[in-house]
Amino acid sequence: MEGWMASDYTFGIEEEFFVVDAATMNSVRTLPPQFLTRCRDRLGDRVSLELLQSQIETQTVPHRHAADALAELKELRDGVGDVADGFGFRLIAAGTHPFAEWQAQRHTERARYRMVMNDLQMLGYRNLLCGTHVHVALPDPERRVALMTRAMPFLPLFLALSTSSPFWCGKSTGLLSYRPAAYDELPRTGLPPVFAGDEDYRAYLDSMTAGGVIPDASYIWWSIRPSMAHPTLELRIADACTVPEDAVAIAMLFRALVARLDRDPDFGVPVDAVVRAITEENRWRIQRGGLDARIVDPASRTPLLVRLAIRRLVKDLMPDARRIGRAEDLDGIKAILDFGTSAHRQLEVFGNAREADQTREEALYRVATWLARATIGVGGIATAPMPHAAVMH
Repeated sequence: MEGWMASDYTFGIEEEFFVVDAATMNSVRTLPPQFLTRCRDRLGDRVSLELLQSQIETQTVPHRHAADALAELKELRDGVGDVADGFGFRLIAAGTHPFAEWQAQRHTERARYRMVMNDLQMLGYRNLLCGTHVHVALPDPERRVALMTRAMPFLPLFLALSTSSPFWCGKSTGLLSYRPAAYDELPRTGLPPVFAGDEDYRAYLDSMTAGGVIPDASYIWWSIRPSMAHPTLELRIADACTVPEDAVAIAMLFRALVARLDRDPDFGVPVDAVVRAITEENRWRIQRGGLDARIVDPASRTPLLVRLAIRRLVKDLMPDARRIGRAEDLDGIKAILDFGTSAHRQLEVFGNAREADQTREEALYRVATWLARATIGVGGIATAPMPHAAVMH
């Protein structure tokens, strides 16, 4: 991503996808070398490989307008999807694959990934997970660590808006987002520590690199982090969004949050060990119940419905959304609240199939088929409003 305009809080979006066999809908074990070549012939270096061969990532250029970002996301999905079709593959955008087995995975043969696998061992193969990452540029990149800490209490709300991982290895997990549970197996993931400021963060990073633990900051995989490659603050907590409209909506909300935190030192609550612990619990409640979870308000320390928390945040951020873009940029959040997330729809597809006397395997196949179609814009999420209670089968 080149061309960042920090004064405009420009943003970019990275999306991770599963590459699946079109016939079985299972994840591929080996990605042909020509696959990336053909993707890059069409889309340039906006497409890259991931740790596991069954995954691929796309990255937008920096944007100032939601409509332009959405158009590029669709272009990237269409382009990689067309290449996949030529190999007998399909793309799936979801935090987890409904039934792919981590034991069957193979890692990508690149120096970085060999180093990661040597460190993670079996956990590397269990990293069969996809996310949506949002970058927002700041006028003063030195403020990123301070804003990372202040943004922490809001992070679970972004997970609630993106839940898309209710299944794991062919099992219904009972969660709307299983991805964070699996990702927490890895080191340097989850919520970041509470740093006093940039100096504290630098001391931590210097200790990790000088101690030979990691080569550089790109091996820190927290739910939010200062990007090493760009002058941005990177949101990483969101599950992969099955439809691109949800990814853009989440990006617009994060962008407005960063802008508000940057201009208003009093917005939010002071983050200490207690607030971080509350945020950790809130993340768990949202993994379980998503939009319909009840969390703890970090400010009042009283129960708070997630839907109400999101609506309040949208209202609070509306002036900043208007200042750096358009007020309508946050309309996508209302759509998610009305229609639910990918996890809701996956569970609905699975439940309907089971009620029609299909086997578990057949029902999971239907979920994967729906995901592949919705990923490229066929039969997406917004077909009917979802009830305000998570449907668990």
